[in-house]
Amino acid sequence: MYKSTMPDGRIVYGEKPEPGAKDVETMPPPPPKTGTTVLTPAEKKSIEQRFQERAAATDAERRELEAAHKQLKEAEAALEAGKEPLPGERLGTVSGASRLTDAYWERQKKLEAAVEAARARVKKAEQAGR
Repeated sequence: MYKSTMPDGRIVYGEKPEPGAKDVETMPPPPPKTGTTVLTPAEKKSIEQRFQERAAATDAERRELEAAHKQLKEAEAALEAGKEPLPGERLGTVSGASRLTDAYWERQKKLEAAVEAARARVKKAEQAGR
């Protein structure tokens, strides 16, 4: 950008010097009208690094969520399969019927606790991904 001062005192701004000007000054270009600026190499590197970190975190969160869902599915299957009493977990009664032992109920509590822990892990992984 050039600022040309003409012999009669007029000032003319233009992309090239005005012919016949008595004085010509080089002016810095005006700021861009779009509001965007050129990034420095350091800024570009920083942005790229943040994108890579974000992608890696997203990938890790996805893997954690998949593992949590797998754990939940396995815990629910174990609970379902564990409903049937194992040998020794049923005792006969005087009336000829049978009842489940305390060992059966303890095993059921452990299986249910495993399902609850797996559900909590899924919930935590889902919240981390938001």
